[in-house]
Amino acid sequence: MRIIGNDESLPRQEHALASGAITNGKPIVVNTNGTVSAVAATGTAGFSGTKVAFDGAPTEGMNVVFDSSNNKIVVIYSDNGNSKYGTAIVGTVDNSDNSISFGTPVVFNSGTSEKVGATFDSNSNKVIALWHQVIGTTGRAIVGTVSGTSISFGSAADFTQNSIDGEIKGTFDTNLNKVAVVYTDSGDSNKGKCAIGTVSGTDISFGTPVTFRNAAAYTPDVCFDSNLNCILVFYQTTGDDGYISIGDISGTSVTFSTEISIGNDAERTNCEFDPDTNKVVLAYTDRPDGESAAARTVTIGGSSGSRTASFGTEVNFATGVSQNCVILGIAYDPDSDRMLISYKEESGGNAKLASGTISGTDISFGTPQTVSSEQASSEFSPVAYDTSQNRAVVVYNDGADSDKATAVVVTIDTFSTNLTSENYIGIARSGAADGAGAIIDTQGAIADNLSSLTAGQSYFVQTNGTLGTTAGDPSVFAGTAVSATKLIVKG
Repeated sequence: MRIIGNDESLPRQEHALASGAITNGKPIVVNTNGTVSAVAATGTAGFSGTKVAFDGAPTEGMNVVFDSSNNKIVVIYSDNGNSKYGTAIVGTVDNSDNSISFGTPVVFNSGTSEKVGATFDSNSNKVIALWHQVIGTTGRAIVGTVSGTSISFGSAADFTQNSIDGEIKGTFDTNLNKVAVVYTDSGDSNKGKCAIGTVSGTDISFGTPVTFRNAAAYTPDVCFDSNLNCILVFYQTTGDDGYISIGDISGTSVTFSTEISIGNDAERTNCEFDPDTNKVVLAYTDRPDGESAAARTVTIGGSSGSRTASFGTEVNFATGVSQNCVILGIAYDPDSDRMLISYKEESGGNAKLASGTISGTDISFGTPQTVSSEQASSEFSPVAYDTSQNRAVVVYNDGADSDKATAVVVTIDTFSTNLTSENYIGIARSGAADGAGAIIDTQGAIADNLSSLTAGQSYFVQTNGTLGTTAGDPSVFAGTAVSATKLIVKG
């Protein structure tokens, strides 16, 4: 490397040979051979299981949850081979050979069951099945109790007596022990609604539904922020704009703050909370960017009735595919602090699983793994994580086998980063191709090619190559901002 300018009053820069492409404004590390590289994280989800068909083709919905009390995977679905009856089946994962086996399907609703959803109540250790009852046009819920490889159900309860458009989603408030259900109320101008439920024994009851958007809200999903004890609802509007509404539960009702735009079009909206970083991850199909698979983080702030949100950078993670991806599921892996996102490539029908890690306010991904390349997930491909076996389970309809309901076990590899506590040298002043010369602003220089900084704020290098206001692991101080675009390197 060659130092440019040895007068201490002048900015310090270095010329070095790039190993791998370097982007202007990115944090840089020096390698053991003297070359330099952009800070980056790598990793992948590893498919290693054998697919198992557990029923015929589901036609009106399919969802999957993990019962952490019994260490079982539970799939809730609409069984087309049985007049679209609401059906559940219990699966057991074996990590010794990455297999899954199933018990006998159990019908919980002997009638046409559409838009099925599910969540798990970790207080009562019950599975909650959700569906739209076609006859009577009501939204219904029922409590399931797992025993061995089977499941039994209590009495069904209505959470709405209006018809529903699209999927029904639920989450569990571990602070107040409440179930939150969100849906599009097609009986009331497609408004976004939320109903709060309480499990007692083998039954569930609901309060009056609350409107979280007084206009059309489609494909809503909901997750619980256990840091601030509030729920976040993520949905798309008539114009496909993505919005979030943040609610605070009290008793059998919920108070929502003013809805917040995510600043992007968003379809097939999914969300999940990461308790390791106290951030929510939004996963969605980004129409303006060629219907690509996109994700970003949300940090919730404020108090009940006046919640705020700040967003990380949007990341398109469908490596090798620029467009036509549909997000189908999201789950958190607490064993490796990863967010798992299942999606479908429209062009080939491949079912994919992406594994992302949060660093600072952003999320980065390794190479997505193909779960099935057989025209799978034409409709459904949700994912759940089994913490007892440290494995993810993706369920999908298998296009190579008459669209049968199918499950497969997926292992999650460990991400690695090239950042250490000692090898950070500065910020790239210019871009450089692999093997070309790069100019680096080093200690004492002012990097003036950045954006969205806060003057006076300390910034840290994150393992994925971004800058954040909190230290990552390892903790690497990047410098102090003097304006929105300038950083004193290693101030």
